[in-house]
Amino acid sequence: MKKTLTALTLAAASGAAFAHTGDSAHTHGFLAGFMHPFTGLDHLLAMLAVGAWSVRQPNAQWLPATFIGMLLIGMASGALGLHIPGLETGIALTVALMGVLLVAATRLPAAAGTVMVSVFAILHGNAHGQELPQAVSAGGLLAASLLLVYGGNLLARVSPALAVKASGVAIAATGVMLTATA
Repeated sequence: MKKTLTALTLAAASGAAFAHTGDSAHTHGFLAGFMHPFTGLDHLLAMLAVGAWSVRQPNAQWLPATFIGMLLIGMASGALGLHIPGLETGIALTVALMGVLLVAATRLPAAAGTVMVSVFAILHGNAHGQELPQAVSAGGLLAASLLLVYGGNLLARVSPALAVKASGVAIAATGVMLTATA
């Protein structure tokens, strides 16, 4: 747990916190798309948290796949030019809320959890779709997103509940920080 908190602290203190800076110079090719989710805490933590949170939900087996499917829809909307007002703030709030849900070990009804995860994925996907217009870049982003969501799911399955809650504290705190800077 100490190593996880240290890694999160160092990650928060380093470089850009947001993966979507509006700079599209780095968006060419599968590898660039694949690396993109790892370049900003907002996307990285949201996807890990969705995967971890889904473990204890009534529709646990569907939430990670729902997130990825809706991420794709969000990416398409962004690539087609849809700009969501307050997008960065909304994305930062998804990180904070996912952290709180992990800390509180909140279980939502299946429909509510699915809708919430879908909205979060559309927000994240829209931001990335605006920056990753090339299909091959989008494929890389989706592949990395799959790894992160299912990685968070696996980590929550093998970690003690207290470690998941402690990670939730760090994720919620980072989300609050991101919201303040959005």
